[in-house]
Amino acid sequence: MEFQITKKAKNVTFGLIAVGLLLTVVGIATGMGDHHFKTRLMTNGLINGFFYFALGLGALFFLALQYATETGWYASVKRVIEAVAGFIPYGMGIFGIVLLIITFMDGAHIYTWMDSETVAHDEIIQGKSAYLNKTFFWIRTIVYFLTYFYFLNGFKKRSLEEDRIGGTELHFKNYRQGALFLVFFAVFSSTSSWDWLMSIDVHWFSTLYGWYTFAGMWCSTMVVLVLTTLYLKKLGYLQKVNDSHIHDLAKWTFGTSFLWSYLWFSQFMLIWYANIGEEVTYYQMRIDNYKIMYFAMFVINFAFPMLLLMSRDAKRHAGILTFVGLIILIGHWVDVYIMVSGGSMGAQARIGFLEVGMAILLLGVFIYVVLNNLTKAPLTPVNHPFLDESIHHDI
Repeated sequence: MEFQITKKAKNVTFGLIAVGLLLTVVGIATGMGDHHFKTRLMTNGLINGFFYFALGLGALFFLALQYATETGWYASVKRVIEAVAGFIPYGMGIFGIVLLIITFMDGAHIYTWMDSETVAHDEIIQGKSAYLNKTFFWIRTIVYFLTYFYFLNGFKKRSLEEDRIGGTELHFKNYRQGALFLVFFAVFSSTSSWDWLMSIDVHWFSTLYGWYTFAGMWCSTMVVLVLTTLYLKKLGYLQKVNDSHIHDLAKWTFGTSFLWSYLWFSQFMLIWYANIGEEVTYYQMRIDNYKIMYFAMFVINFAFPMLLLMSRDAKRHAGILTFVGLIILIGHWVDVYIMVSGGSMGAQARIGFLEVGMAILLLGVFIYVVLNNLTKAPLTPVNHPFLDESIHHDI
């Protein structure tokens, strides 16, 4: 069955974009007199650009994982995963523009290692300059973007070809490409988080940071996949998707939420226990200035899935999944907000019209792009070799 965007969905997405744009304009108009306004504006561009780009990237990772492991159950929801992954080109464009503007602004007081005057008086940054410099930063960023686009385009192209010609040749090519992507992603998921996020706190580092960022991205993506699947089911699409498919997507959400929580605790506990001056500054800044938000974010992202998604029935209940999913998404947006703002704005950071407006604006764009991607191919991949296994999936 071909998907068509409903008039209501268009009104909601355009409404989100309009409201987000209005709040952003209000935030800009009311904040321009602030001495830190440019940094605040670019900080929010970085937060939202990364967050929504990461949702698409998480879907690409999950798609490659299913190919590499030759999973059968996911075939019925494959097009949902592809639609979310299809946001990557748009996410790269938005995020890339933000990074480009920040670079031309010599770091915009976000990436202090981009400011030559600051570097000249900072021996620690000088010691990292072989890696942290504008040229090498952009070489790495372009390599990340081109790699992700190459694999996304290949998976999409072969997926449509498989619908047309069938057989197993394309499946095995996807299997090999999926495994190859995971090799690149195992490195890039960490190094890109160092480049784009951890280098904001240029004097600090954590060996768990890449995994921690990846876990948050993966959990957020699984929530989006669950919510999108439930939405399509509500409209009468995805008739071959049953409660077991929803259950599996919910289990991934549950599991990745615990993975993120474990990494949050591991990173925090080890640094707190060691109590080494140059390490604890990262948490001192965030606890001193974001204490309630910081610990509430952890409790929400850990406790809500644990308490409400523990049972089998809850993982199949659309209402519970929607409620918990929205809470998790907001919680992980707050996580990214604290990761970025803690290093760039410190005590001057606050959530106002600008922060809410940009988040809603890009949410509307993200939803519209995903829904539009769903219209470009049949929602059920007709010649997938594991489709029959997926249709009869029962747990």
